[in-house]
Amino acid sequence: MPQITYVSTDNTTQTFDVPVGTSVMRGALMNDVDGIAAECGGYAQCATCHVYVAPESASELKAMEADEDGMLEFTASERLTTSRLSCQLEVTDGVDGLVVVLPARQIL
Repeated sequence: MPQITYVSTDNTTQTFDVPVGTSVMRGALMNDVDGIAAECGGYAQCATCHVYVAPESASELKAMEADEDGMLEFTASERLTTSRLSCQLEVTDGVDGLVVVLPARQIL
């Protein structure tokens, strides 16, 4: 099972086995990771599952689609070049070791 590491704003790290086929957001919710609000339930309609993907971890991720790109304009924390919606990041064997950093806040 792929391991995903979630880094909080105080640099605390939590690493979990996340089932293939789920999203990075669902992995956070299943493991009670603080900092992922996921208000829309994973439909790329709220930007409350915003994360920063560690650049060295991003190569195996699916490319960002237009709806995700548009929704990232509404994040509560600054959008960076590494910003993604964790609901749109599918867990595959290829993303084993993915590291995502949680932003300071998810809700305005």
